[in-house]
Amino acid sequence: HPQQQGNNGHASELTWLTSAQRPGLAGFRNTISLDQLIAEKVGTQTRYPYLALSNQGSSLSWSSNGVAIPGQRSPSRLFKALFIEGTKKEIEAEMRGLKRGKSILDTVRTAANTLDRKLGRADREKLDEYLTSVRDLEARLQQSEGWVTKPKPKVDAVVPKDVDDRNDAIGKQRLMNDMIVLALQTDSTRTVTYHLSGMNAVPSNIDGVKTDWHNLSHHGKDEKKIAELRKIEEAEFDVLNDFLTKLSSIPENGERLLDHTSVLYGSNLGNASAHDWRNLPIVVAGGGFKHAGHIAGDPNNNIPFANLLVQLAQQSGLETAQFGTSTEVGIPGFG
Repeated sequence: HPQQQGNNGHASELTWLTSAQRPGLAGFRNTISLDQLIAEKVGTQTRYPYLALSNQGSSLSWSSNGVAIPGQRSPSRLFKALFIEGTKKEIEAEMRGLKRGKSILDTVRTAANTLDRKLGRADREKLDEYLTSVRDLEARLQQSEGWVTKPKPKVDAVVPKDVDDRNDAIGKQRLMNDMIVLALQTDSTRTVTYHLSGMNAVPSNIDGVKTDWHNLSHHGKDEKKIAELRKIEEAEFDVLNDFLTKLSSIPENGERLLDHTSVLYGSNLGNASAHDWRNLPIVVAGGGFKHAGHIAGDPNNNIPFANLLVQLAQQSGLETAQFGTSTEVGIPGFG
């Protein structure tokens, strides 16, 4: 990702799916994330236009106006939203809430239109951006209203129990991945992001790891720290393997659900020890792509990560040839 030097070493987390530059510095404003761009295209076809998930609360998702979208971090609450039918009173209350929301937006829009005639050009542009958000929200309220009375899908699973141990990052990842599989399998949504954040603590239930995770990421080439960090990352990839295996075991239209699902997995830092945003490690699975093993780019003249994001957008049905800092569509050798 070009120009990711921000106000701190981890600021490039903000822009991993947006490709905006110089995150957190003076004048910075984030842009829409790839998942939200895709959700605008395909989100009307499912109960939820997208799922923004996280193991700590922040997410990878940003609205069309560069506003952060909070991440759901409770698998049990997610399961209930996806699959548990509300009572008649709960459904009626939800409908009243949606209608109230539309009424408030009508009032806001009327007041804004009156204000528009009194503003200068720059302020009118700001107001137009705000009204765009209002119109987007109106459309989502209308979509939600249509889904409230439709039965939710039935699944052979019970409400999961959230992981109580705050330091069991691997357990949390595994459980949320199971919820993602169910959401995709039931076509409850077609766009999901999951922000996996490290922590300033020793992760639980990983044999041989006794050091704070963040400390390990700043290993300074210390072999003992690298060995511990490797155990954490191998555990993360074991969970990823289980996730992909489950997607590949579910049939869909004569193929596998994995063949119809593009999975992007990676990091905003190529060298976390130095907070370096070059040479990013990226994995792409599924999606009907012709996978070619490991593609090593020029380490001194990286291909923009956004080139891959354009390719993923097109694979999802978007007619676009540019996103963020992209210079062309796709990665040579991958397609």
